[in-house]
Amino acid sequence: MLMDEDPFDRSFESLEALAETMNEVLGCPVTIEDANHRLIAYSSHDPQMDPARIATIVGRRVPEKVIGGLWREGVIQRLAESDDPVRIPAIRDIGLNDRVAIAIRKNADVLGYIWVVEDDKRLDARELILLKKAAEAARTKLVQLQTQRRKVEEGHKDFFWQLLTGHLKSEAQIKERADRAAAVLPPSFHVLMLQFGSEITDKRYQQILDMMAAAGQLRFVFHVVVESQLILLASPLHRHPAKDQFSRQAADFVAQAERRFGSALAAAGSGSLYEQYTMVEQSYQEALMVLQIKRQFPHETRNILCYPDLGYYRFLPLILEEKRKRSFKNPCLEKLREYDREHHGDLLHTLEVFLASDSNAKEAADVLHVHTNTLNYRLKRISEIGGIDLVNMDQKVTLYLELKTERLGGG
Repeated sequence: MLMDEDPFDRSFESLEALAETMNEVLGCPVTIEDANHRLIAYSSHDPQMDPARIATIVGRRVPEKVIGGLWREGVIQRLAESDDPVRIPAIRDIGLNDRVAIAIRKNADVLGYIWVVEDDKRLDARELILLKKAAEAARTKLVQLQTQRRKVEEGHKDFFWQLLTGHLKSEAQIKERADRAAAVLPPSFHVLMLQFGSEITDKRYQQILDMMAAAGQLRFVFHVVVESQLILLASPLHRHPAKDQFSRQAADFVAQAERRFGSALAAAGSGSLYEQYTMVEQSYQEALMVLQIKRQFPHETRNILCYPDLGYYRFLPLILEEKRKRSFKNPCLEKLREYDREHHGDLLHTLEVFLASDSNAKEAADVLHVHTNTLNYRLKRISEIGGIDLVNMDQKVTLYLELKTERLGGG
């Protein structure tokens, strides 16, 4: 082939056709990925290809282990900074043989990557120039693909909001709308929410997309970002998972997010698992309640993720609503509150700790950092001043829930 001949200076009907042409011209296997490392096209190759390529083709995305290794070795950074091909020596611990790669870019934006395996031959200077021309040929196709994906994603977001807000009232209506949006609805789902401490930036959003794509046990059907919240419609890979399995899969994903984002991830909550898509709104409201409860009771609910595991905390908002409606204040607690105010006492807090300790005096004394005798004296004064029978279970449960709802309401 003469140097002035450019086999890529023409229109390609698809990126698959471009990948095969590159394979023929360069004599090496080729993969083309988008900016999120999702596989778009690949050429034919020898069956004995390296593990990284095989896993990418099977999973339709570069494995998280490989992506992490490329970041650690500075490969992704070098590709982002260079307009020219970058030669990458083998990284055996992630199953990657020798490669040459180039970023496909539009101005300063990276649209994707081309990877060429150098197992049986090494690209010479002329072939590296041709690789750069191939990246230019891929640019137009990737821009078109990006535009199409944006339209689909916007349609999915609108559909998701209609589900979250209960706008669609029947399964038939939902199915018809899903067909129009080209959305595939799995058999079961739950709404999962991640609450960050600050607004989700473009960089963090990209990291979230990478993490979602690499999740092994959950499929994410839709997602939207609202300032510092990520709202996901998640589906277990198995059609009818057991309750503990569904909870464990969600917890594993959240644990991965905590490792990735650290303290930037403030909290997470999930609604129940449902099969009827008219219940998306309910799962969403349940996830919101989990976040609300965890915000007010961070210590007590630190190990809770899913709405069904909230226990009696599920009922606190209803109790609080009833109290506000009736303008009700528990007279026993009001007497203790007035005494503490007048005498700078700590009886109300002592009662709360005692009840939270399951009426175990020694445990409560340890929490309060007082002697057991001191605690017993306070408990006697609580009974006298508040008119409280501390061996009456009904009264103790009532007071416990009263104190919890006060905290929920910010009292």
